[in-house]
Amino acid sequence: MLYGRFEHTIDAKNRMFIPAKYKEALESSFKLTFNGLEKCIMVYSNREWEKYEESLTTLPPLQFADYIREVYSNTVDVQIDSQGRVVIPQFLKEQVEIEKNVVVVGVGNHIEIWSKDVFDAKRKNINMDEIKRAMIGMGL
Repeated sequence: MLYGRFEHTIDAKNRMFIPAKYKEALESSFKLTFNGLEKCIMVYSNREWEKYEESLTTLPPLQFADYIREVYSNTVDVQIDSQGRVVIPQFLKEQVEIEKNVVVVGVGNHIEIWSKDVFDAKRKNINMDEIKRAMIGMGL
């Protein structure tokens, strides 16, 4: 399980360090993709990407064609360099409004890379009372 939160910066060549805690789970090569539902980059190990792909194939193609197209057209294979960095493609940076400061968050089976500003704004808008009511309604 991937969990935790780390803050990093992206250099002028679009490189950022992958937290050591995540390197083993991701191995040396993995997938980056745009999360069209939130403004972040999702990072999947190749093994977890295969599972995610399987879930995409269960979506009704007529209803979710645009989403599926966005996922596949915005997915790239990346490798960690000898310094422990990965290059974030410019087009992905732009889609999620990353400039320099990022937050890397473990969310179970993958990690997310957020612009620090976007992540901080999102966290300010979390309504824990609403989440609590929904969880109680689900019997959790």
